[in-house]
Amino acid sequence: MDPEQIATLIRQGLNCTHLQVAGDGRHFEAVVVSAEFSGKSRILRHQRVNQTIKPQLDSGELHALSLKTYTPEEWSARG
Repeated sequence: MDPEQIATLIRQGLNCTHLQVAGDGRHFEAVVVSAEFSGKSRILRHQRVNQTIKPQLDSGELHALSLKTYTPEEWSARG
């Protein structure tokens, strides 16, 4: 998989206002900003993102994805 494929899967399953995915072909990291995260714990946010890539995680096609998740307000506050 490449970062753009992962970004496409996340975008298809989650309404994101900002999304960045980077990686080396085996390990990836993503910054995901979504209003859906409002009022949710970090664990619930990560579970929500992982739902969008579950088939790839289950098959081993995607080995590792490190996540940073924010609401739009949290993202704006970061500058």
